[in-house]
Amino acid sequence: MGPISQFVQHHYRHFNAAALVDAAKAYKEHMNNNGKMLVTLAGAMSTAELGLSLAEMIRKGMVSAISCTGANLEEDVFNLVAHEHYVRVPNYRELTADDEMALLDKHLNRVTDTCIPEEEAIRRIERQILDKWQKASKEGKSYFPHEYFYQILNEGLLKDDYQIDPKNSWMVAAAERNLPISVPGWEDSTLGNIFAGHVISGDVNRSAMKMGIDYMIELAKWYQENECNQGIGFFQIGGGIAGDFPICVVPMLEQDLGRKTAKWSYFCQISDSTTSYGSYSGAVPNEKITWGKLDKGSKRFIVESDASIVAPLIFAYVLGW
Repeated sequence: MGPISQFVQHHYRHFNAAALVDAAKAYKEHMNNNGKMLVTLAGAMSTAELGLSLAEMIRKGMVSAISCTGANLEEDVFNLVAHEHYVRVPNYRELTADDEMALLDKHLNRVTDTCIPEEEAIRRIERQILDKWQKASKEGKSYFPHEYFYQILNEGLLKDDYQIDPKNSWMVAAAERNLPISVPGWEDSTLGNIFAGHVISGDVNRSAMKMGIDYMIELAKWYQENECNQGIGFFQIGGGIAGDFPICVVPMLEQDLGRKTAKWSYFCQISDSTTSYGSYSGAVPNEKITWGKLDKGSKRFIVESDASIVAPLIFAYVLGW
């Protein structure tokens, strides 16, 4: 084990810290036994630069598939080409409404303590991806949102604009491996809104984009093709649709299609949601047994903490850093 893993092993002995170690050990064991692992990304993990560890997890084969929000899909690429133009606002809790308006006037879109620059990030990617949307529209073709990103990344259309080392971009790593990705609710993202605008304007066809139901059909195919003795694990960062959507593929296959399907064999969620508030995101893992998602023998972990701190530590442990 490397120095980070040794530190975690020695100091993280109780409570959420101990749960972190248990989950990390089980993740590593699962993959070492030739298991598969689907990782889900909610929140603003890409703007938190999770790619610094997640990219290496993908390249080392420790991630078999990803389910993420449209924001996480695009924001990793925004950071890739516009990192030097991002503005950090460490005193964001003290901003007044006038301060926020000043950021808007500078076309800086704030995500907690970090501002995404509209022109350098969002409009830069829009210009490249719009060409792909329009080309598909003219040719009568249809692709998933992540496939359009794979096209512009694998064709090197952005290479001259990289502002971080591409080894730290999880989307670059995913494109290199043609990693299966699901992006449920993609329309709830900046580029999703932009795509809708272009459909309204009439310069792209709605049919050029595959979306939610298409993703579920593709995920069902992937799950059945990747069933193995060790099983398929589910590592959930945050809550929301990024996790709720893919975990349902198992009961869908078994209960709705009548196909005998193995449950997710490993489950871990990093969450700050509270169960008693009635949120699905805060549901403890054993509740998922009643929905046919997990089995009583599935390894189950929950780390109630900040995902931007916990996820890199777990990934570092799995990688042996």
